[in-house]
Amino acid sequence: MRVLVQKYGGSSVKDAERIKAVAERVVKAYKDGWSVITVVSAMGDTTDELIAKAKQVNSKPARREMDMLLSTGEQVSIALLAMAIEALGAPVISLTGQQVGILTDDVHTKARIKHVDTKRLQEELNAGRIVIVAGFQGVNSRNDITTLGRGGSDTTAVALAAAIQAEVCEIYTDVDGVYTADPRIVSTARKLTDISYGEMLEMASLGALVLQPRAVEFAAMNQVRLCVRNSYNYHPGTLVQEERQVEKDMLVVGVAHDTNVAKVAILSVPDRPGVAYNIFSRLAVEGINVDMIVQTNKELNVTDMVFSTSRDDVVRVREIAEAVAQDLGAGDVLIDDTVAKISIVGAGMVSNPGVAARMFEALAEEDINIQVISTSEIKVSCLIAEEHIKRAAQALHRKFQLDAVKSMEA
Repeated sequence: MRVLVQKYGGSSVKDAERIKAVAERVVKAYKDGWSVITVVSAMGDTTDELIAKAKQVNSKPARREMDMLLSTGEQVSIALLAMAIEALGAPVISLTGQQVGILTDDVHTKARIKHVDTKRLQEELNAGRIVIVAGFQGVNSRNDITTLGRGGSDTTAVALAAAIQAEVCEIYTDVDGVYTADPRIVSTARKLTDISYGEMLEMASLGALVLQPRAVEFAAMNQVRLCVRNSYNYHPGTLVQEERQVEKDMLVVGVAHDTNVAKVAILSVPDRPGVAYNIFSRLAVEGINVDMIVQTNKELNVTDMVFSTSRDDVVRVREIAEAVAQDLGAGDVLIDDTVAKISIVGAGMVSNPGVAARMFEALAEEDINIQVISTSEIKVSCLIAEEHIKRAAQALHRKFQLDAVKSMEA
């Protein structure tokens, strides 16, 4: 059995016309001899609209109830797509995350997949049916509905592909693949033929919205071959795999930016063992991710703790940080949501010194101040004022000649 997993995002199924177009694409794959599993997101802006409705009735809704609400968007999509496929004469069935056997942990709104029971899925494929699966959702050990966070349908697709050992997992969106930068702000950005798991994970974590970071992580762990493609055409897309095969000589593969960032500072924290654990363990329990972390000593036995997080979590972060500060006898908690993160990514950085210096040079030439710096073997990130993000991305794209066929060597 040749199994193909396809995932279609919200823009690909935003209305009846697009749902019919996706149905035709799915049926074509089925007629070409594939056993097809199709994962679908909620239509268009449905999730955002449901969040807005929740806020109208409760400014701080329980996360369990948010999962109950948000999971309904995908159920609408899978039912309509199944109907469209049925109209084309192909056998099909739609299944929710629970029905398809996706078991998650107990963290509502940001759950992680623990196990996929493929029994029902295998039965439906063996019966010759196209299986349409609701993305973004599963159930926990208490049989409560959970959701997987923004972009969670990507993770659903990869998890199913890994569990069923699919030959390939295609992620369909409204762009032709993975670009060297966001083409909406860098007009010279170009599509990459392929990219490694590590580079894609960094790009996704740093703001490239074509794939959810957890999905890339899951794919790398299970060696799931990914292909990012455009649902509006039949172009080949970008392969995500173990190592780059085509563009091996690129020092930097891309520039990523993220405007959904806030900078948090806890001032005058006692400088003693266990303080950092006290702060970040409480955030971790709440499922809150932090990224750039800087600790600065400003006077004897006192330090300032600075870190970045998602703006989506600012309300809860403030509550936790203020409680921690009070427990520790620290000073004020300051939150700045006017910042953004700009990053460069590339496996070639490991063996080429001077890459960070060139990044800082490009920003200095644009008179852009750097507030926080974070590095790894294959990325450098800087926190800057959000108003400068477009100029920063364009400057870095030029500096590393990413619009050319080959990037410049250090």
